[in-house]
Amino acid sequence: MKISLIGKDQVELLTKYRMAYLTELQGERPAEYQQKLSEELNRFFKEAMYEDRFFAFMAELDGEIVSFGGMVIKKIPGDFNQSMYLEGDILNMYTIPSARRKGISAQILDHLIAEAKRRGISKISLHTTKDGEKLYRKFGFEEPHYPVLELLATK
Repeated sequence: MKISLIGKDQVELLTKYRMAYLTELQGERPAEYQQKLSEELNRFFKEAMYEDRFFAFMAELDGEIVSFGGMVIKKIPGDFNQSMYLEGDILNMYTIPSARRKGISAQILDHLIAEAKRRGISKISLHTTKDGEKLYRKFGFEEPHYPVLELLATK
């Protein structure tokens, strides 16, 4: 298996896997909505990669791309300990169904964490499904130290 950093010229690949992930998680949507979302995702990934706010890895097995994982990078204002922090949000770890339960996602996650450390990212967070929770806990992910509250601004 080969794991490699996804380049700026491979944005369509990022969009394809994001769409597959969303379809599996949330179900099919009308074609016109999928087209609009694909265009917006392409735009997001192009801008974010150009501005160095996103990176991703893919796993290739026997010439087929079977897994993907990415990280959005955020700059956070500092405090008295450090003037600025970088935080990472893991975005849709996804492995095609036929390649699951083979440790591929663990290898992608390992590469994401190593790259985050190399870039000076001090905290990594993610949202997970029940299926993914066990993997992330093996890597040391745990509940936040501070309470997390959310407000859905669209309500």
